[in-house]
Amino acid sequence: MTFVDEVKNAVTPRAALLVIGVLGLQLLFIASYVGALHKPKPTDVAFGVVAPQQMSQQLVSQLDGLPGGPLDPRMVSSEAEAREQIMNRDIDGALIVSPEGRTDTLLVASGGGTVLSSALERILTQVEAGQQRTVRTVDVAPASPDDFDGLSSFYLVVGWCVGGYLCASILAISAGTKPANRQRALIRTAVMAVYAVAGGIGGAVIIGPILGALPGSVWGLAGLGALVVFSVGMITLALEALTGIVGIGLAVLIIVIAGNPSAGGAFPLPMLPDFWRAIGPALPPGAGTWVARSIAYFRGNAVTGPLLVLSAWAVAGTALTLLLSMRRRGGRDDGSAGTVPPSAGGSTAV
Repeated sequence: MTFVDEVKNAVTPRAALLVIGVLGLQLLFIASYVGALHKPKPTDVAFGVVAPQQMSQQLVSQLDGLPGGPLDPRMVSSEAEAREQIMNRDIDGALIVSPEGRTDTLLVASGGGTVLSSALERILTQVEAGQQRTVRTVDVAPASPDDFDGLSSFYLVVGWCVGGYLCASILAISAGTKPANRQRALIRTAVMAVYAVAGGIGGAVIIGPILGALPGSVWGLAGLGALVVFSVGMITLALEALTGIVGIGLAVLIIVIAGNPSAGGAFPLPMLPDFWRAIGPALPPGAGTWVARSIAYFRGNAVTGPLLVLSAWAVAGTALTLLLSMRRRGGRDDGSAGTVPPSAGGSTAV
């Protein structure tokens, strides 16, 4: 046998294509993470201004015209309203101008990301110094001292996502990527649901009562975890049913390569480049991270949209998995499609 024949036997054309695909994922991973995270800077951060009427519009215009456009300022009627908007996650910070003294108050919420809070403090300190004024910072939604840089919620969601697509991948690798019939697709869906509940509860207990890294409702986080795991797992099963083993790579592309750097975890969304800021909220890691922080630090506010995003992924994955399992396979639809008789030395797909 020649060397070329040995190469052909060692690396089949299918394997070669898969290796090329893996190389593409590797390069996309580098481009995505470095592109999103190598130069974070605040851009158009939603920011409130509470000031006497005669100077409020001038101050808003001044903040809006800062070099690089770090702030998207808007007038707010009172400090109480500013605090409420921060807790509702409508704005990320606010400046309360004192009408009498020369010391103003900056409201921030480090629970939404300490990096962003620090950036706002730096920007407003410079602005105030130019006006011969000083600023004191008040954190209205402080991150837990055991939640360094507010990253615990992000890592929690990443763990849930990893569990979702790994469970789906194991089901595919162990018993065939494409379910043989609808009943077996339903079984896989049920397995995914049970796994999701266990993963959600386990993650919430670890990060809450055991490690004390996140405050907030343990059961709220557990429910979120179950939804994150199930949505990621089902979209992975659907991609596997549609494209075979390539579906695992597509799930990695969506969740890991596109989803993680755009999730607002390492750096909150206002500090990411426009592309990642745009796609992050529409992907499971971004939606999950937002909800986890809201549960932990913002009284569970502003979670409807992200929960609908996660639900849409779960419904789409489930529907696609079941629909693809109903296709006629091998010209048969009697439930035996996709199986190989034991006498032929094959294994039964599940």
